[in-house]
Amino acid sequence: MKELNSKLPFAGTNIFTKMSGLAFEVGAYNIAQGFPDFPCDPALIALVDKAMKDGWNQYAPMPGVLKLRERIAEKTFELYQRQYDPVLEVTVVPGATAGIYSAINALVFPGEEVIIIEPCYDSYLPSIVMAGAIPVISKMKLDIPGGYSIDWADIKSKVNAKTRMIMINTPHNPTGSILRHDDMLSLIDIVHGTDIFVLSDEVYEHIIFDGEKHASISAYPELAERGIMIASFGKTFHTTGWRTGYVLAPAQITKEIRRVYQFIAFSASTPMQHAIYEYLGNKDLYLQLNDFFQRKRDMMRGLISQSRFTMLPSKGSYFQCVSYGHITDEHDEDLAVRLTKENKVATIPVSAFYKDHTDHKILRFCFGKKDETIQKALEILCRI
Repeated sequence: MKELNSKLPFAGTNIFTKMSGLAFEVGAYNIAQGFPDFPCDPALIALVDKAMKDGWNQYAPMPGVLKLRERIAEKTFELYQRQYDPVLEVTVVPGATAGIYSAINALVFPGEEVIIIEPCYDSYLPSIVMAGAIPVISKMKLDIPGGYSIDWADIKSKVNAKTRMIMINTPHNPTGSILRHDDMLSLIDIVHGTDIFVLSDEVYEHIIFDGEKHASISAYPELAERGIMIASFGKTFHTTGWRTGYVLAPAQITKEIRRVYQFIAFSASTPMQHAIYEYLGNKDLYLQLNDFFQRKRDMMRGLISQSRFTMLPSKGSYFQCVSYGHITDEHDEDLAVRLTKENKVATIPVSAFYKDHTDHKILRFCFGKKDETIQKALEILCRI
């Protein structure tokens, strides 16, 4: 057979698989990939066990278990004062990535443009390419030690008649930055009077620090009416392997997303949905998540302050970026590999979140880990 043409020739093994695999191979502390190394609540596991024993083991309805969708709509209204119809506007999906892919491929046509803001999560670009669309990249501004911010003037300059969608992410992976009220007003100004969709990746909505308020598109009518909000129970309840998230959008938009989604996975895990419905009855479990992760963030930042790395702000998510340009001229991926092999600490190079692998000499640490993992990893890095 002759060599196959690839639809995604630029997509090899992603950096998360590479660094976590290397960490396992050499026995390194893994503060690289964004998943907790501590267990989820045993009460949640018990609820899944109960759901299975109660017979909830067959396909769920394609849009998701209705009582869970009703609870999601109730939760969203309480947080952001946006009322979504649980029947027509809430869809449970097997992970946020599936929701992102479904939304882009349902709403964006070949030849149209999607504006993405780099650095960005690595599923955005392939999802756009698979839709036959054109990714248009705007790079965040970087100030050290002030951190990352969106260049709204640059985004506005890139909008044209072909622009079909703008993608945002807050709290932001990988930078730990957040969008605030003024950012949302800038976005409203850009899309006003257009037919541009806004896809908002908000999987870290409940992990935001220092008394800041999460700026959800659901809280802004001008954005919600054209918006697709993507959320994740995996990030909220420390169950990333359960692959359970959801998509919120107006009925007309949701109808198109479901047309595509039904042929990607059809439905998310049934017992997990029943368990999460019960678990969401205790609102403190997600409302107090900020405090839980802020303590871990503060622990990591306290330890980093004793190192030679320069910290950037971390206002949300469970990621902390550091600058090392004053320490070595190594490319960030080379340094990440060397630290893993020689120092037994795995991190993520931020260049992996750019299409052209822009190297600002920044590494991303994950503090969604056991206290012991954070302490041991940073003790080693502080000796560099």
